Amino acid sequence: MSPIAYLIIGVEIGFWLFVVAGLAARYLLNRPRLGLALLAMTPVLDLVLLVVTTRDVLVSGATATLAHGVAAVYLAVSVTFGKRLIRWADERFRYYVLKRGPRPRQLYGREHARYNFGGSMLYLLAYLLGGGYLALLIYLVGDLDRTQALVRVLGIWTLSVIIDLLISVSYFIWPRRPESQAAD
Repeated sequence: MSPIAYLIIGVEIGFWLFVVAGLAARYLLNRPRLGLALLAMTPVLDLVLLVVTTRDVLVSGATATLAHGVAAVYLAVSVTFGKRLIRWADERFRYYVLKRGPRPRQLYGREHARYNFGGSMLYLLAYLLGGGYLALLIYLVGDLDRTQALVRVLGIWTLSVIIDLLISVSYFIWPRRPESQAAD
């Protein structure tokens, strides 16, 4: 496995460690400023991955691999979904760990459809950001032989975005219903 792939795994582990540590500091230690500082470290991890990936391809002259493309996907998704993921983790931490606050709600019907469509729009934004980054790398390298993996990642990611949008739209046509009504 390439060093970039290991870095992606390390950044993902670091992301969740900072989220859990930030929530623990905020709620268990009653240190909200420390919690905020720890949560604020998650974009720093993204920045490290961005710099290392870009440097590897542009400065070191490495042939881009699947790991370089996945790094772009990871970065873009992390940037666009980061706040939403932290909010999701915060709700569950308060309810399941601290036994405080309301139980996280299951969404149904139009509310579920709107929420998922919002997620699809964030995913589309991630695609535009990450795809733009990949296109820029391809352009700056100027050698399709060295960037073929990035082109393949863009193709697969494009298909993924289309499928995600179709599924999201389907929730407006066939809304999600509570378990008790699902058999009707």
